[in-house]
Amino acid sequence: MKRLEAAILAAMAAFSVAVACTPTIRVQVDPINIYAKLDADVRIRLDQEVRDLIAQNPDLF
Repeated sequence: MKRLEAAILAAMAAFSVAVACTPTIRVQVDPINIYAKLDADVRIRLDQEVRDLIAQNPDLF
């Protein structure tokens, strides 16, 4: 019986040591800056959409 208890105690000690020694990995990622000029395309599309809406609804304004 003492051997069984000693074996269980040894297994628990080994498990706790294995769990306590887990490696920690830290990854540092620098921010990515993306610069894009979308002004002209957005304005043209919005202007066309506004013209279409005004043409469809002449009494809007």
